[in-house]
Amino acid sequence: MALAFTVRNLGKVYGEGRSAVHALRGVSLDIPAGEIVVMLGASGSGKSTLLNILGGLDRASSGTVHFRDLCLTDLADRALTRYRRDNVGFVFQFYNLMPSLTALENVELITEIADKPMKAEEALAMVGLKERLDHFPSQLSGGEQQRVAIARAIAKQPEVLFCDEPTGALDSTTGRAVLTVLNAVNARFGTTVLMVTHAASIAGMAHRVIRLADGAISEVQVNKTRLAPEDIHW
Repeated sequence: MALAFTVRNLGKVYGEGRSAVHALRGVSLDIPAGEIVVMLGASGSGKSTLLNILGGLDRASSGTVHFRDLCLTDLADRALTRYRRDNVGFVFQFYNLMPSLTALENVELITEIADKPMKAEEALAMVGLKERLDHFPSQLSGGEQQRVAIARAIAKQPEVLFCDEPTGALDSTTGRAVLTVLNAVNARFGTTVLMVTHAASIAGMAHRVIRLADGAISEVQVNKTRLAPEDIHW
């Protein structure tokens, strides 16, 4: 079983002295490549901090993180930027689209700098937006904007897709549509998908569920049977 990430004794502390906040406390885990992994936990449990460190957006205070054979905790800033550019895509709760650019142009922002991108039109077609290429974000629904954000993330064909509350601003019907896209990306490309969410029901579609509490892992669950996104109940 090939591993996408190997994490050992990971710690993250914000601040110093009495005001220090321990966001992560001795986290160790293995994340196999090609899985959909859902991280669950209350606000402040450390799940977004863990996601950001794995994605190269933040640095650990202690411990190690390996992406395959690459030690992320040893990388200089420029090398960490290259890791983000070449290997990972990000989808956030808020879509972060450029309002003055069309859906196609928003995706092309990534395809112009990626090494081996798919065509922007292909990425948008994959998320069901081939008829909306020339629409601006203000002309799209929330679910459509999130699908543009997913198309932008997958257009460079990343090995790992990081999703931080990707359905948090969406209603249940639209959220299922977004989850269907993420499931399709995993199935078609073998992309490892790491998703942070408050919605425990989403865990049913994951291969693996990681529950965090107070900065530590409380449980890791492997789902032998997975739900289809359309069968998830909010």
